Amino acid sequence: MQTTFARLLLKHAAERPQDAAMREKEYGIWQALTWADLATMVEHLACGLHAAGLKRDDHMVVVGANRPRLYATMLAVQALGAVPIPLYQDAAALECVFPINNADVKFAFAEDQEQVDKLLEISPQCPLLTHIYFDDPRGLRKYAEPGLASLETLLDSGKAFAAKHNGFFKAEVEKARPEDVAAMFFTSGTTGNPKGVVHTHNSLLNAAESGASFDKLTSAEEVLAYLPPAWIGQNIFSYSQWLACGYVVNCPESAATTTIDLKEVGPTYYFAPPRVFEGLLTSVMIRMEDAGAFKRKMFSYFMTVAKKVGPAKTDGTSVGVFDSLKYALGNWMVYGPLRNNLGMSRVRVAYTAGEAIGPDLFTFYRSIGINLKQLYGSTETAVFVCQQPDNQARADTVGIPCNGVEIKVADNGEILVKSPGLFKEYYKNKAATDEVLTEGGWYHTSDAGFLDAHGHLKIIDRVKDVGRIQGGVFDDAMFAPKYVENKLKFFQHIKEVVAYGDGREKVCVMINIDFDAVGNWAERRNLSYAGYTDLAQKPEVYQLIKECVEKVNADLSADTMLAGSQVSRFLILHKELDADDGELTRTNKVRRGFIADKYSALVDGLYAGKTEQFIETVVKFEDGRSGSVSATLKLSDATIYAPVKAAA
Repeated sequence: MQTTFARLLLKHAAERPQDAAMREKEYGIWQALTWADLATMVEHLACGLHAAGLKRDDHMVVVGANRPRLYATMLAVQALGAVPIPLYQDAAALECVFPINNADVKFAFAEDQEQVDKLLEISPQCPLLTHIYFDDPRGLRKYAEPGLASLETLLDSGKAFAAKHNGFFKAEVEKARPEDVAAMFFTSGTTGNPKGVVHTHNSLLNAAESGASFDKLTSAEEVLAYLPPAWIGQNIFSYSQWLACGYVVNCPESAATTTIDLKEVGPTYYFAPPRVFEGLLTSVMIRMEDAGAFKRKMFSYFMTVAKKVGPAKTDGTSVGVFDSLKYALGNWMVYGPLRNNLGMSRVRVAYTAGEAIGPDLFTFYRSIGINLKQLYGSTETAVFVCQQPDNQARADTVGIPCNGVEIKVADNGEILVKSPGLFKEYYKNKAATDEVLTEGGWYHTSDAGFLDAHGHLKIIDRVKDVGRIQGGVFDDAMFAPKYVENKLKFFQHIKEVVAYGDGREKVCVMINIDFDAVGNWAERRNLSYAGYTDLAQKPEVYQLIKECVEKVNADLSADTMLAGSQVSRFLILHKELDADDGELTRTNKVRRGFIADKYSALVDGLYAGKTEQFIETVVKFEDGRSGSVSATLKLSDATIYAPVKAAA
């Protein structure tokens, strides 16, 4: 797609000015913003920023949740030939210092008082940051810091500038070229400082158009924008594809109302990471456990029918008349109300990515008539590398290469990608760029995998994380930590897992339970507890988790390549892993090395054969205060199984 974001905005505003471009829920009421009004807002913001000193190729950070004015600000920055950099709104203040200084940022958009306070706190460490514009004025009336102003003030100055310089905005839009830099996204920084991933209009819009044509997306789609704008996936689904297709993006009132807003909007195109789908299913199963005997039996019976018939019907495969009748009855009594309750009654295409999704979870959604599929990509590839066709969705693969994408597998098993959606470079980091981008245009993904007989890509793990067991029963066996972690996370009672084993004689894991799911399980068994730490260390909970671990071990024993990755010992952590404590990235990826150092006493205890270990951990609360959590954790053994020999 040879165009730019600002040109697409003006195109939609000219062709259908009164159609809704975005909706925002405020004070419980959905309010629409038309394409014409959005274009006017963007023009005034652009003129105001120009008058304030924002120049072509400058960088401006935007920090906040999905809001029309945040999107309009990004468009205004792009219209001037400058580069927007969205940052995670839940990031601690110090996490913003490196991106702001690395990109020489002078201008910032802050959604509300929380984000303003964050930027003002680090302003002494960011001397170039001189202009901060806020959207929500609540709590900011008496702030008088130099360079701090409301977005209303910026809009007013821009409106006055536009009146005096008629044609300025459109002239600036016309100067931009598709190969110009359009946005920069900072990686999650799993192993060090984050890297600024530079994308052009071409790379983002080509990826967006490829995905849109694959799933036949039109301007009639409805999308709910609820994930962080700083995440490339959210940007593609609710920004790049929004402008490429011209559909409506709906912004929820707050994170707390997302589930309600999802039901009200009824999106036709939906994306969520596996943890969201897991959370929705867990809430359904908890409610069903609390339902009456008749409802439970009806649900159980029709879900059995759905698992047998549903995936085939979703794939468009014909089934018998009797099965079709039973499924139709189930759709009327169970599946339809369930889809409506989940807010997915109108979903035509649903995607998940980022982590592997459990086969049972995947089958559940497809069984009840939700066209859930997987895709594969990264920040550097503008998301779209592989997608699953409607009738070829499988839980163990991530689909076939997207249009225009080439894939090959290196000798060490690493997946290499060539695509129009590839990033331009890592900002100010030529060494890192040269490390992953070869002269032939191939991007080294660092993921290990292979293409199966049907041309579908299957991901095993990160190349650097695939190791070997040294000594013990499975000496020199392959160890794939992410594969093991994901298999355990498929169980509804397990929320997070960290696996260790490379260079060691056995595999040990640390587990976070899902507090809601295990709490409901405990309450139904009259098992009292005083909080997460107390519940996690109950003998009954350890037995529950041990059964999950041993089921995974039984599955792994049948895999000739990964039988050695069976878990020998495990423990349940006394606290949930948290990004604020540095244990997870802002995209909820486990920082395995950091956790190994922080909880070295627990790792050593697991490998030393101890049965319990005391641990005291410093934690950071949401208001910035620090505290500590301590407990004596149980360390438990799990049964491992002899590898199952393949049939001759």
